Amino acid sequence: MNIKMIGRFQALILLLEALFMLPALLICLFDRDMRAAMAFLYTVLLNAAVAGVIYLLCRHSSREFYQKEGLFCVGLSWIVMSLFGSLPFMLSGEIPRFIDAFFETVSGFSTTGASILNDVEGLSRGILYWRSFTHWIGGMGVLVFLIAIAPAFGKKDGFTMYIMRAESSGPSVGKLVPRIRKTAAILYIIYIGLTVLDLIFLLIGGMPLFEAVCTALGTAGTGGFGVKNDSMAGYSPYLQNVCTVFMFLFGVSFSWYFLLLRRQFKTALKDEELRLYVGLAIGSMAAITINLRGFYPTLSETIRHVAFQVSSVMTTTGFCTTDFDQWPAFSKVLMLGLMMVGACAGSTGGGMKCIRWLLLVKNLRRNVKSICYPQRVQTVRINGKTVPETTLDNTNAFLAAHVIIFAISFLIISIDEFSVTTNFTAVISCINNIGPGLEMVGPTHNFALFSPLSKLILIFDMLAGRLEIFPMLVLFSRSAWRKR
Repeated sequence: MNIKMIGRFQALILLLEALFMLPALLICLFDRDMRAAMAFLYTVLLNAAVAGVIYLLCRHSSREFYQKEGLFCVGLSWIVMSLFGSLPFMLSGEIPRFIDAFFETVSGFSTTGASILNDVEGLSRGILYWRSFTHWIGGMGVLVFLIAIAPAFGKKDGFTMYIMRAESSGPSVGKLVPRIRKTAAILYIIYIGLTVLDLIFLLIGGMPLFEAVCTALGTAGTGGFGVKNDSMAGYSPYLQNVCTVFMFLFGVSFSWYFLLLRRQFKTALKDEELRLYVGLAIGSMAAITINLRGFYPTLSETIRHVAFQVSSVMTTTGFCTTDFDQWPAFSKVLMLGLMMVGACAGSTGGGMKCIRWLLLVKNLRRNVKSICYPQRVQTVRINGKTVPETTLDNTNAFLAAHVIIFAISFLIISIDEFSVTTNFTAVISCINNIGPGLEMVGPTHNFALFSPLSKLILIFDMLAGRLEIFPMLVLFSRSAWRKR
C-alpha cells in the first residue's frame, strides 16, 4: 500500500475543500452572520493547516499506484472530506451534535439528501449554500474534479484511471478521449453547462437568485437538499416542471451527451441503457397516473406530480412536490421498485443503475439458453458489443455485496424498533442515495429519529451506495493495509 501517495491525495482534497468553502464564507460575511462566518473561517484554516502537514510528511512518495490504492484512496477521501465538511455545521451551532452533522454532510456529498433537520428554513444562507454545494461536488466526484484540474495527474493515465474507476458510477468506466485528464475535464464542462442552463430556466420562472442557485446545485447533483421545509411543493408548476426535466437529464449518462456533441446521433439513439431508462420512466408515469385517477383535482396536476416524483426517485434526487407516502399501495410499490433501479451509469444519479439490471437480465437469459443448448457459445451483448466476462462477474459481485450490506444494515437498525416499512425504506433510501423513504422517513419526515448506531450504519450505506460498494469494502479490509 502506497500510504504516502494516498496521503498526498488527502492533502489535496482538504485544500480543495477549503477553497470550496470560500463562497459560503463570503455569503456569511455579506449577511453579517459572523457566527457562521467564523465557523467557515476556522474550518478553512484547519483544512489548510492539516493539508500542509500531511503534504510535508508525504511529499517524497513513490509513483507506484495500483487498483487497490485507487479504491482505498477514494474511500478514505470521502470519509475525510465528510468529517471536515461537517465542521461548519457544528462550529456554527446549527447542527451541534457530531453524529447529526456528519450524517448531514455525508448525505450531502453522497447526493442522498436524507436529512436530520426539522426546520431547514431556520439555517443561515451560508450553511444552506454549503449544504447544497456538497451535492454538486459529490454528484460528479471531487477526485474526478481534482484529476480534471491537476496537470500533474494527467501524465500517467494508468494512475488516474484507477481513481476515476473507483469514484465514477457503473460496472465499467471508459475514456471519452485518449487522455483521462481530458475525459474528466469534458465531463465537468458538460456538468457545469447543464447546471448553468438549469439555473437560467429557474431564474426565468421567477425563483430568487439564492434559491435558484441552491436548487440548481441540488438538481445537478441529484441530491435533493432543498432550502424550503416543503422541498419543492411551494413553488409554481413551471418551476416544478423545470426541475422534473433537469432531474431526468442529469440521470442520463454524460457519455451520451458527449456523443451528441460529437454529432454521433445514430449511436446515441441506439443506446440500450438509455432506452431502458426512458421506457421505465414513461411506463411508470403512465401506470401511476392511471392508479391515481381522482386522487388530485385535475389530470394535469396528477401528471405534474407523478412526473416530478418518478423523475426525482428514479434519478435518486429526492425533491418532493407531494407526499407520495399517501398514494395507493400499487403506486408506492412501483416507486419502491424505481428506488432500486436508479438512473444511468455515468450520470450523477444513484441506485444500482439501469445498465446493471440490463446485464443481469441478459446474463440470466444467456444462462437459460446455455442449459437448453449446452454446445453453443453464448455471449452477452450491449449496444452490439460483447460484454467481457469480468464485467458480468463484477456485476454479480456487486449485486451480492449490495444484498448482504442491505440485509445486515436492515437487521441492525431494526434494534430501534421502528416499523418494518420505515427501516426497510430507510436502508433502501440510503444505500441507493435517494433521500425520502416511506412512513416515518417519508417525504414529510426525516432521519432524526434514529439512534446514533443506526445513523452510523446509514452513513456507511450512503457512502457505499455512492462509491458503488467496493472502495468501502477495500477500506475496511485488513489485506488492503498490508505492505507489498
